[in-house]
Amino acid sequence: MRKSVVNKFKRVFEEERRQILYNDRILRPDFNVNDDDRPDEVDQAATDAEQAMRMRLRNRELLYIKKIDQALTRIEEGIFGECNSCGEDIELRRLEARPTATLCVSCKEEEERAEVLTASGRRHKSLGDTLHSVHA
Repeated sequence: MRKSVVNKFKRVFEEERRQILYNDRILRPDFNVNDDDRPDEVDQAATDAEQAMRMRLRNRELLYIKKIDQALTRIEEGIFGECNSCGEDIELRRLEARPTATLCVSCKEEEERAEVLTASGRRHKSLGDTLHSVHA
């Protein structure tokens, strides 16, 4: 992959990482629940549901930051854009659609076919690998 293309992805990753961390500083106070927001059971349920959604979104952001950091590491190692499974180049169109991709289309399709056949394939992807291995 051309150096200019790799540098473009590096800038995108760094900007996305910066944006997520900036949003965290702004949104962090939103995780605090005001006692005035839950005077009765209905308000408490609504507050709990909203809090759960915020936590789920935050977990997704943390997982994405992890993927960004891994992509930046692959850039530094000079292997960004190579399939982790077969070693072939990942198509530029795929990387533009999903910059953190680590598998080419063929290997990803094969992985997805294998996932369908296992119980772990039906787990939420936002849980990440570390939680999966703890509960497996």
